[in-house]
Amino acid sequence: MKAETFLPDDYRPAEDEPFMNERQMEYFRRKLQAWKTELLELSAETLEGLAESARNVPDIADRASEETDRALELRTRDRQRKLVSKIDAALRRIENGEYGYCEKTGEPISLKRLDARPIATMTLEAQERHERRERVHRDD
Repeated sequence: MKAETFLPDDYRPAEDEPFMNERQMEYFRRKLQAWKTELLELSAETLEGLAESARNVPDIADRASEETDRALELRTRDRQRKLVSKIDAALRRIENGEYGYCEKTGEPISLKRLDARPIATMTLEAQERHERRERVHRDD
């Protein structure tokens, strides 16, 4: 078990410090963990809400509206479930020391990109190339 890295409350990763040093790794680990906790709490609230709303509504229009709301809520939670697995993968990359580096090029991912999207696995340029190739192959 390694010692916890001290991190001031107002800490933000900066370009002038060594890339993915202990403080930056701890910053992103905490950010990812907080995000995961938030998503799991929302999922628990959804399950409680669905259990409470599983009632028989006599009016067809009201029932249809409720079913539509439930389907939308479940779709949202499914996206969040997939997001939790991406967060878990990012946390594993932190543990392995691979976090912050592009899986395609091995180059460092910009701190601004990681701060905005901490689950990013590619540099912005590699992601754009990937999406362009995806569009080309999808159109075939």
